Amino acid sequence: MAAAVLADLLTFVFILVGLEHWTINPGKTGIYALELDRVAWSHGLLPDVLWAGIFAGGYFLWRRHAAGAWLLFAAVLTHWILDWISHRPDMPLAPGLDGRYGLGLWTSVPATLIVEGGLWLIALVVYVRATRATKRTGIYIFWLVVAFLTLSWINNITATPPAGETLTIAAISSLTFFTLLVAWAYWMDRVRTPECQTFSLVK
Repeated sequence: MAAAVLADLLTFVFILVGLEHWTINPGKTGIYALELDRVAWSHGLLPDVLWAGIFAGGYFLWRRHAAGAWLLFAAVLTHWILDWISHRPDMPLAPGLDGRYGLGLWTSVPATLIVEGGLWLIALVVYVRATRATKRTGIYIFWLVVAFLTLSWINNITATPPAGETLTIAAISSLTFFTLLVAWAYWMDRVRTPECQTFSLVK
């Protein structure tokens, strides 16, 4: 989970230290609520290759598990690919390069609900079938957080930024949210166990 959202974790940190910047558009919803002015260090394709290498390399030095390291490398890097599909043309290749890219899936709410919602359902089915709960937490808390994340996703698509919200407040709250998401995934990994070895490649 940390690998999959690493680019977002980095961008909120970089915003707080002044390296990157977003513009909040009050009154607008979904993808139009934000302008990604400077995100090349966290969301540029070439920097993401670097972050993927560092993340996967650190894991390999820790676990000495090549298959897991390659999976984590791919998880970090595919963030850019999925953002390229979802975003308007605002995804950079690297700092200093002017080109911005994006296919704009998020410009259509129905398409977003179908594509992202479908992938979310598929991911849940695969995870539930590939694991089993070892404690009651693995059942009840899992589904409560799944419901919360689903509602948060719908709110992110349809809601407008809170009145008076500053970029600093948005970055802190978002960093907290994604950090708790990683913590939740770690917790679930402790109270659910893979049904077979295929689903435990990065253990």
